[in-house]
Amino acid sequence: MLIAVDHIQLAAPPGSEDQLRRYYGEVLGMAEIPKPPALAVRGGCWFQAGPVQLHLGIEADFRPAKKAHPGLRVTGIEGYAAHLKEHGAQVVWDDNLPGHKRFYSEDPVGNRLEFLEPVQ
Repeated sequence: MLIAVDHIQLAAPPGSEDQLRRYYGEVLGMAEIPKPPALAVRGGCWFQAGPVQLHLGIEADFRPAKKAHPGLRVTGIEGYAAHLKEHGAQVVWDDNLPGHKRFYSEDPVGNRLEFLEPVQ
């Protein structure tokens, strides 16, 4: 029986770890968590905020997906969007999901991210 999503894995190009740490750690406010030693030698980095984990793995021929993305639930979405804009991230609002406010953005290597908050 499936009970939860354990983590989401996104890909990134070789040598992008510093950019990813700045974005996911400093901009999104996630904590970097250690990778197991056997996996750390492959590069990349892992992040966590509450129960949400994002794993960024290195892919030699990386190309960001155009449509695929994680949907990340946030609180205070307008303030969160403003925070991303202050750090140079693009914010594209989308009102096509009933009962939610949401926007799309991209991480520094082009991975698409959806941020959403249910409307009361």
